[in-house]
Amino acid sequence: MKHTIRAFTALFAFCLIFSIDFNAAAQPEFKEQLSKLDISIDSVMTSDFYAGKYLCTITEPLDWKHPEKGSFQQRFLVMNRGVDKPTVVETEGYGAAYAMRPGYVEELTRILDANLVFVEHRFFLKSVPDSAHFDWKYMTAENSANDLHHVVTAMKNIYHGKWVASGISKGGQTALIYRAFYPNDVDVSVPYVAPLCSALEDGRHEPFIADSTGTPEGRAKVLAFQREVLKRRDLIQPLFDSLCKAKGYVFRMSLPEALDYTVMEFSFSFWQWGFPVESLPDTTETSRTLFKYLIHVDDPEYFTASGDVATLPFNYQAAHELGYYGYDLSPFKDLAVVKSTKGYFTRYMLPEGAGNVKFSDKLYKKLSKFLKTTDAKMLFVYGEYDPWSAVRVPDYHKENIKIFIVPGGCHRSRINSMPEEMRKEAVDTLKNWLGI
Repeated sequence: MKHTIRAFTALFAFCLIFSIDFNAAAQPEFKEQLSKLDISIDSVMTSDFYAGKYLCTITEPLDWKHPEKGSFQQRFLVMNRGVDKPTVVETEGYGAAYAMRPGYVEELTRILDANLVFVEHRFFLKSVPDSAHFDWKYMTAENSANDLHHVVTAMKNIYHGKWVASGISKGGQTALIYRAFYPNDVDVSVPYVAPLCSALEDGRHEPFIADSTGTPEGRAKVLAFQREVLKRRDLIQPLFDSLCKAKGYVFRMSLPEALDYTVMEFSFSFWQWGFPVESLPDTTETSRTLFKYLIHVDDPEYFTASGDVATLPFNYQAAHELGYYGYDLSPFKDLAVVKSTKGYFTRYMLPEGAGNVKFSDKLYKKLSKFLKTTDAKMLFVYGEYDPWSAVRVPDYHKENIKIFIVPGGCHRSRINSMPEEMRKEAVDTLKNWLGI
């Protein structure tokens, strides 16, 4: 999801090196400023782009409405370019591990020559309460917005310039949530590929995959591949079972059902991540070739009882208030073991100990009302073929809420993947809003 293309001319590289060296000399002073805040500096890190990079933690209440219930340490990174520059707060929807590497650069910070405050979402990776205080009910959008407000308020003691909130996918959702709860904390919001679902099984993704994404020929080829896999169940199921046994995958469903769900998920994953239609094996290829491609696009670990541990907190949030998507079984009814997909998410995807989670559309209504009644400066980016674009924010034709849809784009769509004219419009809009 987070890839950055780096291209420098020799002159720009020289200027960048000079800038970093110059700012590096001022880093002891910046570190001293940072240490005076109500945070802990856990380590000083290296960066190829930012003049200074610091791993920090801050104490957050488990429940902002009842601070007496306990607290936990939330992890965030501060990546400094200069206190006189704009600052981007990355409203990460998951964990912060990928931002630790020296080569990490957030797109907007390069476009705007900005600082970055990268906040790991509560209940992910290191930002987790200890076992004595852990309770899934504290994993709410409102609590996460309060966390962000706390971090940003602290960092405004150093960064007095313009602020931009941005995130990708669930992080884009989080940027929207943050703006809705704290509309005056930042000057601009840039949510990338941010969904706005109205239900746990929203219902708009399935017809988008069937009728809207890609081309008619491409959609037909994807469906033919899926059906061919199930037609060859007698040959492919043993390959699937062997893989799951070798990897230790345990499901809350039978292995034949797990194959069905993996096949149904295939089309979503294929279009979400922008696999080229030309890469699809022909339906006359060997069963092993079809199986390898299926797993290449869509690993069945997604449906295991433990899931991808790094995303289990998201599963709780999706079931509770963020929403998600369902599956259209009808194209596979004659081949599938599964008889109904309704309610699959709560049956198979919730983390252990989550209990009986019921979806509430309260957050959806709050965000929808905010978008309808505000004209806050917000720039949304979506990919044309991304299934999540089926639930993109509605266009109320506001002067300051801009929605850019990258032609042929997938879930990896960013400002730098836009056609040049569109990219120029987006960048000019941002710079105009920020007065730079």
